[in-house]
Amino acid sequence: MGVIYVVAEAVKLGFRNGHPDWCNLGQGQPEIGPIPGSPTRLSWITLEPHDHAYGPVGGIDELKEAVAAHYNRLYRQGADTMYKKENVSIASGGRLMLMRILATLGEGPIGYQVPDYTAYEDMLDYHRHRVKPVPVPTTPAEGFKITPDRLGKTMVKEKLRAFLMSNPCNPTGQLIRDAELKAYVNAGRKNKCALIMDEFYSHFIYGEGGEVADGPVSAASHVKIVEKDQVILVDGLTKSFRYPGWRLGWAVGPSEIIENINRAASAIDGGPSLPAQRLAIKALEPARADQETDAVRRTFARKRNLMLEGLRGLGIECEHEPSGTFYVWANIKKLKKPFNDADEFFRAALAKKVMTVPGRFFDVNPGGVKPVNKDLKHWVRFSFGPPEAKVRMGLERLEEMLQAEEE
Repeated sequence: MGVIYVVAEAVKLGFRNGHPDWCNLGQGQPEIGPIPGSPTRLSWITLEPHDHAYGPVGGIDELKEAVAAHYNRLYRQGADTMYKKENVSIASGGRLMLMRILATLGEGPIGYQVPDYTAYEDMLDYHRHRVKPVPVPTTPAEGFKITPDRLGKTMVKEKLRAFLMSNPCNPTGQLIRDAELKAYVNAGRKNKCALIMDEFYSHFIYGEGGEVADGPVSAASHVKIVEKDQVILVDGLTKSFRYPGWRLGWAVGPSEIIENINRAASAIDGGPSLPAQRLAIKALEPARADQETDAVRRTFARKRNLMLEGLRGLGIECEHEPSGTFYVWANIKKLKKPFNDADEFFRAALAKKVMTVPGRFFDVNPGGVKPVNKDLKHWVRFSFGPPEAKVRMGLERLEEMLQAEEE
């Protein structure tokens, strides 16, 4: 996968997490320290006697109730049906939860958009003996989005049982929201196609001009009946709450699907950590959660605009500005050779102790089911996940790299 490869190559040159002289503009986690306006970081817990025992494979009731309440408060105000603890499953991270979900799917086609999160390739490839991956490519001309009409037609044509996507999208930062997102949910309902919505960046939301958005985005807002709509929402504490090391994720959906996910968990992983779950309850306390996520949007909106300005100053195209995530999906085609090739750019940046992720890694292609997208050799994912000082340092070093070649 992309980030794993990037880190492995950087380690060969002396990189380690926390190294003061490296700038990881490829990282897939947000900065984890204090940021302006955020609550004090949760940093300790007292272990209880029962924490040393196995817990329920689907998570403890107290946390499942907290997650359900979190969704009802943010997305279900005035709705006819609400989420309950039976609609929630807890896992040790988002990738594990997605593996649980894919393990519950019956035989048949599953669609996914391209480009998208690199880990989907291995996940889908592992299940190719019983599910048929169906890629749905997106292009710059389409803004790297699938229109609701196209999605519905694809569901019918390919007889999709499920459709998997990240929203906001990693790596493009594009966001399906409001009427478009409602149309996605309606298409899934109409065509009896489950939507697996990876919403780990749900609170990293920005306005069209880069201003701080009012709040998060989730397909939960457009679910009519929680027990009937086959919408499975996957999220956790890794991104929006900035606790990646806790490895705490969840799925929210119809109770029958959740029960199947929990059954799969008993064979796949055995359940999440009890101490991490008890800490997660504190992280989801409404006042604390809102303070944290509000601070996240303010801090990362500023870094978003800094990254866009910096990249454009280097002659890098950022036509499709991110509406979500902490990534800029940028086109380096107009740079001089060899820097107009993402792999060459990556190698040269490593020499400056700056890490980036070449676009080819997001060409999700389990089992080589589709032709390689050669155009992605001109695309790079730049992360503004690190602290602002590191983002600035990384941009300055990239400028030095490009100027040195011109000289």
